[in-house]
Amino acid sequence: MTSTEQSAPAGFVRVCALSELEDATPHRVEIDGVPVSVVRTEGEVFAINDICSHANVSLSEGEVEDCQIECWLHGSSFDLRSGKPSGLPATRPVPVYPVKIVGDDVLVSVTQES
Repeated sequence: MTSTEQSAPAGFVRVCALSELEDATPHRVEIDGVPVSVVRTEGEVFAINDICSHANVSLSEGEVEDCQIECWLHGSSFDLRSGKPSGLPATRPVPVYPVKIVGDDVLVSVTQES
């Protein structure tokens, strides 16, 4: 067990280093079979389910602006804080997950939704 795993809060998994995240550039990871898009923007780090609720496509291939991630296929945007869509064609939110920063480690829990 690494020191990061020992210091990670229960239910949280290290997904990357904070220094690896480029601002407003989604980073796709998989945690226990769950696809997650990790995004650093506006001085914060967010984790959102990587699959659009309207079409089964990866949100991490879309663009990030104003704390929203846009689905590249049909243009629906989702709030990185709440997962709620901000426009059609998506009408259902996508799950968002809690993030903790420990040193340079980005930790995400998919067992708890924010």
